[in-house]
Amino acid sequence: MVHSMTAFARKENRDEQAELIWEIRSVNHRYLEIFVRLPEELRAIEPLVREQINRRLGRGKIDCSLRFKPLQAAVAGIEVDERLAAQLLAAADKIEHLLHEAVPPSVMDVLRWPGVMTAAPQDLSPVQEQATRLLEQALDVLIETRQREGESLAELIQQRCVAMRGQVDGVKQRIPAVLQGIRERLRTRLSELSDELDAGRVEQEMVLLTQRLDVDEELDRLYTHLGEVERVLGQQEPVGRRLDFLMQELNREVNTLTSKSNDAEMTRLAVEMKVLIEQMREQIQNIE
Repeated sequence: MVHSMTAFARKENRDEQAELIWEIRSVNHRYLEIFVRLPEELRAIEPLVREQINRRLGRGKIDCSLRFKPLQAAVAGIEVDERLAAQLLAAADKIEHLLHEAVPPSVMDVLRWPGVMTAAPQDLSPVQEQATRLLEQALDVLIETRQREGESLAELIQQRCVAMRGQVDGVKQRIPAVLQGIRERLRTRLSELSDELDAGRVEQEMVLLTQRLDVDEELDRLYTHLGEVERVLGQQEPVGRRLDFLMQELNREVNTLTSKSNDAEMTRLAVEMKVLIEQMREQIQNIE
């Protein structure tokens, strides 16, 4: 099953503790490259996040971000350091005896002193567990999207394989007429040079010329590579690199075909093949 590397997924969850929103963007890349952005409170789950993505995806540049908003019911309580507050009040009492006009500190003055009032430690483990479960759901959505996009790409590539096979057929059908034309032109030119032709020498020259123009092997390999492209499109594992290699092989055979061509129609068909190969190559860049 062909998967595209370009996709987007968003998944959110809200309960009594927090609001969590995952966003994942995926674009084409030769390897799997992961960028993770997490709120400071949930930084501890980054190794788990990377492990989840590595387990589910094979290739692509992955940009993964989590938004976290604690809700009122989950806001931590306030703790007061009574010992520090008592020390502050005792110190204030001493100052008051030294300075007859000193104003005793108010409650808020004491609370504002650094360290007197702190937020109680919050247990974020339930939120962390919820975030990792929600990430798995977001990855499900991303993979489904990549699969739909991949199916569309596979269909486009399949259409171009069919079109290219038709052009290979056209070259194959054209070869007998091309060879016959070459023989006739060669006989005509030789007859102009000499009234008495060495029939054996003429035939030998035609055989050599025919061998130089023989493209049967190239055509057979083109058919084989096109069949392999169609076979690979139906595989379950990531196929992008294999398809890219097959595009190189197709391009090599068409280049050889072009260099051997001695016919305008064959050259035109070869050029159209190269256009189709380039179109397939561009689409394959987005395939995992």
